[in-house]
Amino acid sequence: MSGSPNSSMGRPLWQGRALALIGIVLVAFSLRSAVASLSPVLDHVAADFPVSPVVVGLIGAAPPVCFALFGLLTPLFERRFGLERMAVSAIVLMAAGMLLRGLAPDSWTLLAATAVVFAGVGSGNVLLPPLVKKYFPDRLGVMMTAYSTTLAASTFLPPLVAVPVADSLGWRVSLGMWGVVAALALVPWVTLLIRSRSADDRPMPTELLVPDPTDGVDDVRDAVAASTGPITTQSASPQVFRRLWRLPLAWALALVFGTSSTMAYVSFAWLPTMLVDIGGVTPATAGFLLSLFALIGLPCSMLVPILVVRFQATRPLFFVAVGAGLVGLLGLLFAPTVALPLWVSIFGLTAIMFPLSLVLLSIRARTPESAVALSGFVQSFGYAIAAVFPLLVGMLHETTGGWQVPLLVVGAVLVVSIPAGIVAGRRRTVEDEWERRHGRW
Repeated sequence: MSGSPNSSMGRPLWQGRALALIGIVLVAFSLRSAVASLSPVLDHVAADFPVSPVVVGLIGAAPPVCFALFGLLTPLFERRFGLERMAVSAIVLMAAGMLLRGLAPDSWTLLAATAVVFAGVGSGNVLLPPLVKKYFPDRLGVMMTAYSTTLAASTFLPPLVAVPVADSLGWRVSLGMWGVVAALALVPWVTLLIRSRSADDRPMPTELLVPDPTDGVDDVRDAVAASTGPITTQSASPQVFRRLWRLPLAWALALVFGTSSTMAYVSFAWLPTMLVDIGGVTPATAGFLLSLFALIGLPCSMLVPILVVRFQATRPLFFVAVGAGLVGLLGLLFAPTVALPLWVSIFGLTAIMFPLSLVLLSIRARTPESAVALSGFVQSFGYAIAAVFPLLVGMLHETTGGWQVPLLVVGAVLVVSIPAGIVAGRRRTVEDEWERRHGRW
C-alpha cells in the first residue's frame, strides 16, 4: 500500500467506521450469550414442562454441530449476498431464535428454537473475522482484542444474570431478553447496508476513474474508500475453499481451533461433575470453579491478539497454552484435593488458544475473500472435532467409572495438537503457501 494521503491505514479507530465497530462488538456479545444463557435456567424450564435427558443432550451437542455445518455453508451464501447482508441474516436468526426460546411451549420447540439460534451463531462465527479484516485492516490487533474480549465477557456474564432474572421474572424473560440484545446489533449493520446502497448509486468521481501510474492502483482504491466507505470486496469463491483442503497451514489452523474448542466444550459439559467427584467439593463450589475457568479467558482475550499482531508471538503463546493445560490436567489427576482452584486456573490458560485462533484467521489471509473461506474452513472442521469429545468423555466416564481415562484423553488432544501449532506459527498466508506449492494463487 503506497502512502496516499487518503489511505485508510493508520486513521483513527472511529473515523468513518464507528457503526462497524459497534456492530462487531454487539454481534460478538450475542455469539456467546446465546450459548451461555440457556443451561443455567434449564431447571426452571423443567418446572413448566418436562425436558428429557435426550433433549438436554441434544441441546448440549447442538452448538458445535451447528457451528460446523453453518461454517461450511456460510462462505457459499456470502459469495452471493456479501458480508454485510449475511451478518444481518445471522443476527436475525440469533435474535428470532432467542426470542422463540422464551416462548417455547414444550421441550422439542425449545430444541428447535435453539437450533435456529446456533445457525445464526455458526454464521456469525465465520463472518466476524473477515468483517474485522475488511473494516479495520490497520487495527487488527486492537479490534481482535475487542472482539475476543467481548466473547470472553459474554461467556461468564449470562450465567450470573440468567438465574436471578429467572427467579424474579421467570425463565421466559431470562431467555428472551438476550434476543433483544441481539436485535440491537441489527441497527448498525442495516444502517451500513443502506449507506452502501446509497454510495453504489452515486457516480464515481471522474478523477478517480484513471489511476495515477506513479501512485498505483491502491491509491485510487483508498481514495474511493475515503469518499464512499469500505470497498465491497470479492466474496469467497468455491475455488478458494477447495484450495484450502490442500494446504497444511489451513489444516493446522483447523486443528488448533478444534483443540481450543474441545477444551472449552469438555470443560463446560463435565468440569463441575468432575470436580465434585474427584475434588470432593460441593456443586455450588464446582459451579464457582467453572466460572473461574471461564474468567481466565478474559485477560487472555485482551492480551493475545496484541501479542500476536505486534510481536508475532504465535508459537510461544501456543506452547504456553498446551503446557498449562497439561500441568492443570496432571494436577487434577494426581492431587485433585490439593489446591483445586490452582489446577482449574492453570488449565483455564488453554483459553489462550481461542483468541490466538481468531486473530490467525485474519492475519493468515491476504484479503477478506480468503479470510471468509479460511474462517469457514477452520471453524467447520474445528467445531466438528469439538462435537466429538464431550460425548466421548461422557462415554469413557460411564464405561470406566472414573475420570482418569477421560483426563488422559483430553491431555492426548493437547499433545497431538503440537505439530499443528508449529505449522500455524509460520509467518505466511494461505496465499503464500499455495504459491510456494502450486504457483499463482
